[in-house]
Amino acid sequence: MKPVTPDAALAAVVGAAPLPRTELTKKLWEYIKANDLQNPANRREIVADAKLKKVFDGKDKVSMFEMTKLVSGHVSS
Repeated sequence: MKPVTPDAALAAVVGAAPLPRTELTKKLWEYIKANDLQNPANRREIVADAKLKKVFDGKDKVSMFEMTKLVSGHVSS
């Protein structure tokens, strides 16, 4: 896969180096799990901390599917 470059908001979570989308998603999930940001009542929901709120357009919670769409707006080819 062709590497994509995260913007500043996303780079705070996954790092600034260009990486393939698959690796970007993997790093994002590592961050979510390391910081216990999945809603325990609904595991498909991600609860944003301060860094993720910038990526999630200020939203407190997003679904896994919405997260993918929002993250796409923070990368450039």
